[in-house]
Amino acid sequence: MHRQPFDLADERLMPVIEDCFTGMRRVLRTADAELALFAANAHGAWEAAIQNLVAPGESVLIPISGHFAEHWALQAEGLGHEVRRLPWHEGLAIDPQAVEDALRADTERRIAAVFVVHTDTGSGTTCDLPAIRAAIDASGHPAVMVVDVVASLVAAPFEMDAWGIDAVIGGSQKGLMLPPGLSFMAARGAALERIAANPAPRMYWNWQRRQSDNISLMFCGTPPENMLFGLQASLRLIEQEGLEAIQARHALLAGAVHSAVEVWAEAGELSFFATQPERRSVSVTPIATAPGVDPEAVRRVARERFQVAIAGGNGVTLGRVFRIGHLGDTNPAMILGCLAGIEGAMRIQGVRFGSGGVDRAVAWLAEHLANA
Repeated sequence: MHRQPFDLADERLMPVIEDCFTGMRRVLRTADAELALFAANAHGAWEAAIQNLVAPGESVLIPISGHFAEHWALQAEGLGHEVRRLPWHEGLAIDPQAVEDALRADTERRIAAVFVVHTDTGSGTTCDLPAIRAAIDASGHPAVMVVDVVASLVAAPFEMDAWGIDAVIGGSQKGLMLPPGLSFMAARGAALERIAANPAPRMYWNWQRRQSDNISLMFCGTPPENMLFGLQASLRLIEQEGLEAIQARHALLAGAVHSAVEVWAEAGELSFFATQPERRSVSVTPIATAPGVDPEAVRRVARERFQVAIAGGNGVTLGRVFRIGHLGDTNPAMILGCLAGIEGAMRIQGVRFGSGGVDRAVAWLAEHLANA
């Protein structure tokens, strides 16, 4: 990423862009989806999906699964669209039956799209995308399925074509292992038909203008070349390790964290925020604290005295949880150091937790790595 950017007319630039597009299709598991890359964080990609797929007067159905699903809904409302929310039940993932019921109730067919966050890092839940796709199909509704894979792409299995996903958005800073500032959208089939028929005015986010061999049109101006250099390198690293191996690594590390949290929870002051074990994310684990336990104090001590940075809650979970991330370029030693630092911080803060969490995590890793 520290390379000198090319002049826009340099013949070396387009092969970099083409490499990024080819690699992204492999990661998304799609053969034919069209792609656009944006010099924006993932909120920009949210806006690209809204502006291109939802026409004036149409509605969006958003099953709320945590903080980020709610903020996608707020963004759609901020752009003047009606949002029909499915209520969030804390600790639980999206209910596919509720999606089907809501679409069946839309007899006027005003809902243009169903926006789904695959892994909501606010709640630590990962939804069942094939089940939601089946629910949309069972309803007979023509709404397109749009999936946010910001926190799940690369870390968890995802199959754009095989699962029938119409459009996907994501960002650079998690499984793709880059700084924030680059986002993407991929679209196929029914989503492309909606984009072509949508009369909504748009310029920077205009999908069809961006489907061009002209680099300035492709990026609506100067491309973020250094981010593209980074993405090209990241996709090569992903190719070298292999998607299945990367996903197995994420499952392994998540299992180690979950093993430790199970032990910590035995004393009664900590618990899993995501209550369905099968829907817990391989990317992040939110840990709920009992009343009287300040997760922000635990975070501060972990950061200042143990050099371990962990996330806090957001939105309605602020002051109620702390979150352990275990995605991207992480390995067992990093996770064990993180867990030990958190235990040290909790001891200093007088938090009651079951002893032996790190030992349980070590045992989990040893068991699963013994025959690797």
